[in-house]
Amino acid sequence: MILAILQARYSSSRLPKKVLKPILGKPMLLHQIERLKHSKMIDKLVVATSMSFSDNIIEKMCRDNNIDVFRGNLDDVLDRFYQCSESYESDYIVRLTGDCPLIDWKVIDETIQYFFEGNFDFVETSLKFPDGLDAEIMTKLALKRAWNGAKLPSEREHVTQFIVNRPEEFRNGIFEPVDDLCHHRWTVDEPEDYEFVKKVYQALYKKNPLFLMKDILNLLDQNPGLIEMNSNFIRNEGLEKSLIEDKGFLKNV
Repeated sequence: MILAILQARYSSSRLPKKVLKPILGKPMLLHQIERLKHSKMIDKLVVATSMSFSDNIIEKMCRDNNIDVFRGNLDDVLDRFYQCSESYESDYIVRLTGDCPLIDWKVIDETIQYFFEGNFDFVETSLKFPDGLDAEIMTKLALKRAWNGAKLPSEREHVTQFIVNRPEEFRNGIFEPVDDLCHHRWTVDEPEDYEFVKKVYQALYKKNPLFLMKDILNLLDQNPGLIEMNSNFIRNEGLEKSLIEDKGFLKNV
């Protein structure tokens, strides 16, 4: 079984409460989940949030909408993922993050297909995709090995860093797009990101609630000014901060 685990928390440091911010009157996270439900490859989807009191509201939203939810460690996200995977019969785990309301289920399915065709332990979408279409798939065994072996703060907070950092131990792959689209930022970490995403939904959702990557690209070709709304932010800023924490951790070991 292919289990998709969507990590989400209410206490985001850069844009608090972002996962439940409204887009066209509906929480951002719920929009993302509705898009993911159209995947042909994912068998089960569960939201993995934390045991923090602040995340009670995420659990409530999930239960009110008949969405599976799991609660675990707030800061040790790798442990949260692993414990969530243990609660379900799963051979393969898809990792998704709750700040990607423009996620494209077709890209996810193509990534999963590439994973199986190459007999990989782990596959991630390339950085050449727009930031915000990120997806990863791994074997349950690879996740367990990461859970057992990861020690660095970055490897506990960022679920797959242990695997990515050890290409000699894991058969890793990268699913590449046809074109290099890395200059597009479709994730939501900053207020400008949120405003950008709202503009996209306002332009596309009513005509086609399941608009895809190609539809967004067409919109941006017609409205190039939209790209400038949030183009000045660093990609994977959270990971960069964790790598700095690793240096302090290693000094104290």
